[in-house]
Amino acid sequence: MDLQQLRYFAAAARLGGFTRAAAACGVSQPTLSQQVAKLEAELGRPLFHRAGTGVTLTDAGATFRDRADRILALADDALTCVAGDPDAGRLSVAAIPTVCPYLLPAAAVRFAADFPRARLDLREATTSDLLRQMRAGTLDLGLIATPQADDGLTVQPLVTEPLLAALPDGHPLAAGKTVRMDRLAAEPFVLLHDAHCLTGQTVGFCAGRRLAPVATAEVQQLATVLELVRLGVGVSLVPAMAARPTPGVAFRPVAGDPLTRTVAAVWPRGRVRGRLFDGLLAALTYNHR
Repeated sequence: MDLQQLRYFAAAARLGGFTRAAAACGVSQPTLSQQVAKLEAELGRPLFHRAGTGVTLTDAGATFRDRADRILALADDALTCVAGDPDAGRLSVAAIPTVCPYLLPAAAVRFAADFPRARLDLREATTSDLLRQMRAGTLDLGLIATPQADDGLTVQPLVTEPLLAALPDGHPLAAGKTVRMDRLAAEPFVLLHDAHCLTGQTVGFCAGRRLAPVATAEVQQLATVLELVRLGVGVSLVPAMAARPTPGVAFRPVAGDPLTRTVAAVWPRGRVRGRLFDGLLAALTYNHR
């Protein structure tokens, strides 16, 4: 087993086909296929289901992929730190869906301006999947909301922001400057699927006030939440960073104790921080000065 075989395997797993992987790796398709076959022979297990339209990972392949990605990330990091350009290299960063579109793109643009020779791999993942990738060693940094204590992670808060009520334009509750939580919770609610931490926070806020919102819909994207609010299906709570001018939707603060969430950067405890890593943290922090 060698690093090149792992790179061929990782490319095929990522792209779902040997032909596409070969093109990405700059080799012929037979060469890549032969090297993957040698790797499978050494492991004694098939790593891919081969079909006419592409390949998919077997159970063994899925297990092996986590380890292979970790080995490749460590190898790349070692080369960059020891022998490479300190302003080049690669970082992988993931953010939860209720943070990713609002915080990560602007930070990525600023990072690219500061480190034009570096590569930033951007991902979107739920909190549980993000933490799984981090524990597997395939992720350098993650952005999550209202993090819990974890002995295996370093946590750096970036911003604490309010959650705002999202209401259809013309809704009676939109007439005031603020909305009482008990009146808001009496309305039909549009929530994200319970895999998203924002839903847990919303339900927790209500439970802490002995309220029980009735969900009329569970969806995967905040954009869908806002469209359902616009159409009058229900109301919702959304982070302030997502409360951009939206036709047909009114945003109001919640009266009384502020409802907030903290967005934080997390990374494995003990990870060596180089120039690229610190540059990415600076780019993320810059957007909220």
